[in-house]
Amino acid sequence: MQLSKRILLRARGAFRRPGVSWGSKLRIGRAVALTGPVTLGDRVTLYRNVEIEGPVTVGAESFLNRDCYVRPEVTIGERVNIGAFCRLVTDTHDIGGPHRRAASPTRHDPIVIGDGAWLGVGVTVLGGVTIGAGAVVAAGSLVRSDVAPNTLVAGIPAKLIRSFDDSEAAGDVPLTG
Repeated sequence: MQLSKRILLRARGAFRRPGVSWGSKLRIGRAVALTGPVTLGDRVTLYRNVEIEGPVTVGAESFLNRDCYVRPEVTIGERVNIGAFCRLVTDTHDIGGPHRRAASPTRHDPIVIGDGAWLGVGVTVLGGVTIGAGAVVAAGSLVRSDVAPNTLVAGIPAKLIRSFDDSEAAGDVPLTG
């Protein structure tokens, strides 16, 4: 299915850049900035002011809420929900001498977010981290180490709160209380 004329007009500047490709039924808000190569799967939703600098891949049916910031070398799985104001930051430096502690060159340590994961509002994920399939990262957390599949983490730095049992992992039980 083709993008509607309204969506195309909104996204025209972002999608005329080389290396940006997308699937069907994309939903995109105002002021989305994509710098390729960026690959967006079918039915991806990007709310306003999302900024992605590739190479980045976003899987089918994933959702990035407003003001998300995604740096190079990020892979987002299918059906991932990323809350507003999240930052996926892969940039880092080696520690240099006293005249410049952030030594050159900049490098990008990859981030991988597994299928079905959920990042709450204001989460920051640092480079070199894998967030497992079905994991939940609580709002405001700082993730600096890997998160196991089907777990809930929270805090600064994020720490394990609980693991989901098989029925919760399958989505049969709401995550309340």
